[in-house]
Amino acid sequence: MIAALAAAGPSPYWYLARGTGAVALVLLTASVVLGVLGSLRFSAGPRWPRFAIDTLHRDVSLLVLILLVAHIATSVLDGFTSIKLTDAVIPFASSYRPLWLGLGALSFDILLALVLTSLIRRRVGLRAWRAVHWLAYASWPVAVLHGLGTGSDTKVWWMLALTALCLAAVLIAVGARIAQAQPGHERLRAPAVALTIATPIGLAVLTLAGPLQPGWARRAGTPAALLARTGAPTPAAPAPRGRRASAVSRPFVARLRGRASQTPEPGGAVIDLSLGLSGGAHGTLRVRMAGAPIGSGGLSMTGSQVDLLADRLPSVMQGQIVSLQGQQFVARVHGTTGTALNLHVQLSIDDRTDAATGTLAATPATAGGP
Repeated sequence: MIAALAAAGPSPYWYLARGTGAVALVLLTASVVLGVLGSLRFSAGPRWPRFAIDTLHRDVSLLVLILLVAHIATSVLDGFTSIKLTDAVIPFASSYRPLWLGLGALSFDILLALVLTSLIRRRVGLRAWRAVHWLAYASWPVAVLHGLGTGSDTKVWWMLALTALCLAAVLIAVGARIAQAQPGHERLRAPAVALTIATPIGLAVLTLAGPLQPGWARRAGTPAALLARTGAPTPAAPAPRGRRASAVSRPFVARLRGRASQTPEPGGAVIDLSLGLSGGAHGTLRVRMAGAPIGSGGLSMTGSQVDLLADRLPSVMQGQIVSLQGQQFVARVHGTTGTALNLHVQLSIDDRTDAATGTLAATPATAGGP
């Protein structure tokens, strides 16, 4: 049963959606910075006159649009979430995280309006085009909010660092623009400075209080059916009574015995493992894996949830599978006190009876592992 997941890992479309989203944010940031520099009559010397900066700004903006089209297409083709093509252009209409996905659609619509009005600039007039052009700058903060709210890498350090660098680049450019405000616009300087200061503070508070907190997927608007497929974390249960909980600083090995079951789901299947621990530790290991069909006939894992309850642990530890190869997998689980374990599991599943046996080796996450 688990052997069908040997190609384990999310769908290739998922990786493409992640990559195109991150690159699009970087290019959109570059487009905003170049646009601000152009408004300052900025020139980087004779080799980079202002018209070259303007041309680069236009080309980068078109490249952003292409990346966004690829980001939308791969998100729809991934199929694990209920994202439709219309959700990319109709804000706040999706059943999947409607607010945060809607912000992405709104950002895309603004950029699309900019491109379309640029193509018919002579017909709409300079004033109308300029108004839409200035509105396009609003697509950047909206896109940042979209990425923080619905991005799959929001909690990863490199994505947080990338977002922070993009934010810093835009704030520096805007600060330079405010400092060189033309006479007659000084009254706008104070609110502009206040907005520039409030923006990073607001984004930091939102990130710390929202996406970085447990249970964000549910609060962000992920459908209950999808949470069930991925095995969304449940409140931690207390340690078994009558058993002394010891620290998780020491590794242990236990035997596993239990059953495996597979439930068909739209677009794939869910595999559940219910295993008892004996020998080096006593308790329960529960594993849920959601998979989507792949061309080779197997399943590609699109989500997982692992719960470990043992007499050696102070509480339930929860996490996800980080590596899967055939009937072996590695999972990382975390406790309520901040402790973490790497679980190395080797299983043997009888295809006729669905009986599962194997071993579990638990090591502290700080002692090595994936």
